Amino acid sequence: MQRPEPTGRERQFAENQIIVSKTDLKGRITYVNDIFCQVGLYEEEEVLGQPHSIVRHPEMPRAVFHLLWQRIRDGEEIFAYVKNLAKNGDHYWVLAHVTPSRDLQGNVDGFHSNRRVPGRAALSVIEPLYRSICDEEDRHADRKQGMQAGIAMIESALQARGLDYDRFVLGLAVQA
Repeated sequence: MQRPEPTGRERQFAENQIIVSKTDLKGRITYVNDIFCQVGLYEEEEVLGQPHSIVRHPEMPRAVFHLLWQRIRDGEEIFAYVKNLAKNGDHYWVLAHVTPSRDLQGNVDGFHSNRRVPGRAALSVIEPLYRSICDEEDRHADRKQGMQAGIAMIESALQARGLDYDRFVLGLAVQA
């Protein structure tokens, strides 16, 4: 499935709505709720079995996804602000809470994500930060080096604020 070109238009969803999806260990979608389909403009059949990156907006820093995957593969939960891409190229922002799913023996067998409407105050901090991280990542011809530079920017921004990642993200959520 080909990813659409971004339109620059933002889609909205209600504060009482929660976008839900589940993936297998490789990030292939195994479940989506109706809100996922409504906001992303997809039919359920179109996304089941597809990589979750189908909704990844090109203006999302690779470093943020690296951090996200590192945490959930280590069996930890993470909150993250994410700019997603709808089927028609529109975008929508979410505050994602991603957790590992476990089988009866306690082994991670997939991932579960609940996504809510983020506060505008939080996005006023996140959007310029993400833009600068993407710019830094794009300055490097080697994608891996670019991602490492993006990770360094995140670490530097956190250090300047005297916060770890979780306190930073959740602090923005509380302000909103």
